[in-house]
Amino acid sequence: MNTSDFYYDLPEELIAQTPAEPRDSSRLLVYHRRDGAVEHKIFRDIIDFLNPGDALVVNDTRVIPARLYGKKQSTGREVEFLLLNQLSKDIWEVIMRPGKKLRIGDRVEFAEDLQAEILEKKEDGVTRVKFYFEGLFEPLLERYGNMPLPPYITQRLEDRQRYQTVYAKENGSAAAPTAGLHFTPELMEKIRKKGIDIIPVLLHVGLGTFRPVKVDNVENHRMHSEYYSISADSARRINETRKKGGRIIAVGTTSVRTLESVADEKGCIKEQSGNTEIFIYPGYRFKCVDALITNFHLPESTLLMLISAFMGKEQALGLYRLAVQERYRFFSFGDAMLIV
Repeated sequence: MNTSDFYYDLPEELIAQTPAEPRDSSRLLVYHRRDGAVEHKIFRDIIDFLNPGDALVVNDTRVIPARLYGKKQSTGREVEFLLLNQLSKDIWEVIMRPGKKLRIGDRVEFAEDLQAEILEKKEDGVTRVKFYFEGLFEPLLERYGNMPLPPYITQRLEDRQRYQTVYAKENGSAAAPTAGLHFTPELMEKIRKKGIDIIPVLLHVGLGTFRPVKVDNVENHRMHSEYYSISADSARRINETRKKGGRIIAVGTTSVRTLESVADEKGCIKEQSGNTEIFIYPGYRFKCVDALITNFHLPESTLLMLISAFMGKEQALGLYRLAVQERYRFFSFGDAMLIV
């Protein structure tokens, strides 16, 4: 299976630069796997496709201002860090730009009270660095960090909270779980009142989620590990939903990857935390997830491959081409799909 098999043509003007206001006013493309039927809706209509007894599984990770801009101390050259994974109080895994111009032992200054030293450069493009600061790191990151918007979003984001889900809780992500950006507190309350359980899981979005596929053969791609956690309460509620015949509806591919990382062959979930490198592409048999809410994804991306595994490759590419034809908005601030 080749990476090029997952290509579709996307006009640049369909890449959403700003979020919809209000959040739940974005468009919603509904695909029924049973018969291939397609419906065009508004996101707030999603409640009509959720049944009492279903469970909506959300990723309650919170995006940190993970992009830092500084200068190489010896030359003054501008440097950018994208923080991926905190290994200890002062040690992080990061992506650096320009990575080839920095060597082990080089120092980068972001402010008078925040510097970093290059400790290790790995083959996968990830660099291990040590930060130098006094006191707590988090307030400095809030002061000097920038929200890690994807490079295809070129307009300035005035409100940082617009790149957070309304249920974001635990700091740790380098990108938002964007399918959840469409929910408002009011819509979530309506969903609860209809008898649908909203269950949190956690996956800190890092390089594994948005890393491009650079190999020709899909099976040779390796995901970067990302931290996940499922509480005993969330596991119990998911299992009870399945036992009673309700559907598990994952909000976003990160929720899918979390659930499928821990589900047994019968689809049962247990309390667990750790790191996952799960890569889902066509041929994968889903064990837990029954329906999926997601945004539209990059051509030839692991996220599109996951969607293709869930609904069929030709069906997925056909739906994406329909979305282009119907002028849906793509990627982080774009419109949404519901696959049932």
